[in-house]
Amino acid sequence: MGTSAITLFAAIFVVGVLVFVAILLTSHRNYTFNKLEYQSDFLAIENSLVKENPATYNMAVVEADKLLDKAMHEMGVSGRTMGERLKRCGKEKFGTHLNSVWRVHKLRNQIAHESRFSLEYLESKRALAVYRQALKDLGAI
Repeated sequence: MGTSAITLFAAIFVVGVLVFVAILLTSHRNYTFNKLEYQSDFLAIENSLVKENPATYNMAVVEADKLLDKAMHEMGVSGRTMGERLKRCGKEKFGTHLNSVWRVHKLRNQIAHESRFSLEYLESKRALAVYRQALKDLGAI
């Protein structure tokens, strides 16, 4: 075997190792959540939604969005914003619920950026149900 053949095999081996390392670094690791903590946090958010107090409607959605973002961040999903993290894990983690997760995240953005935006009680309740399912999809609750 000549030197060029050995060099070729060495190059193929190095490229193979680099591809393997790249796959390991970019794949989402399996993360084990403290489910009790997430369940407790989400229950507190649900209990903060009070039908007789419209001020709680928006706040519950914002807090649920923060909790979902925290879970995605803890899983190691990369991205500067939650929107970027949603794009990265998308259908892989949320499957058929992805559109609903985007919808409630957009509601959160409206709450955060439009000073006069306010939800109705049932909208908030439905949004919390989507966040609950999203946290289940991730394995956080």
